[in-house]
Amino acid sequence: MAIYSYWFLLALVLLGLEMATGTFYLLVVSIAMAVAGLAALFSASMAWQLMLCALTVMAGTMILRRWRSAQTSEVAGASLDIGQPVEILTWLESGKARVLYRGAEWDAEPASADMPRDGTFYIKELRGSSLVLTHRKPQH
Repeated sequence: MAIYSYWFLLALVLLGLEMATGTFYLLVVSIAMAVAGLAALFSASMAWQLMLCALTVMAGTMILRRWRSAQTSEVAGASLDIGQPVEILTWLESGKARVLYRGAEWDAEPASADMPRDGTFYIKELRGSSLVLTHRKPQH
C-alpha cells in the first residue's frame, strides 16, 4: 500500500475518535494527517510530509485556542444576576442601599441619582461586589 493511504487511514481513524470525544483537537490532527496524505499523493518527500503535518497541527491548534478563548470570554461576560429582582432592606444616607439577594445582604447603588426609592428594583450590572440597581428589568 502507498504511503498516502496510511496518512488518509490515520486521518479517518482520528476523525472517528474525534466524533467520540468532541474536543476538536483530534479534528485538527486529522486534518493535518490528510494534508500530509495529499503531500504524499503528489510525491513529496517524507520530510515534507512530516513538516506539513506538524505545521498544520500548530496552525490549527493556534486557531482553535483563539476561537475557544473568544467563546469563553463571551460566556464569562454574561452574568446570570442581571435582571434579577432584589429586596431593598434600607437606604443609606450616602444614596446607596443594602439589599437582600440570594439570601444574603449586598451593597447596592442606584443606576442614576434621581431614581425613586420605592418600587421593585432589578440588577442592572455588577461593579465588584456591589450591585447597580434600576427600576426597569434589563434585557440580557
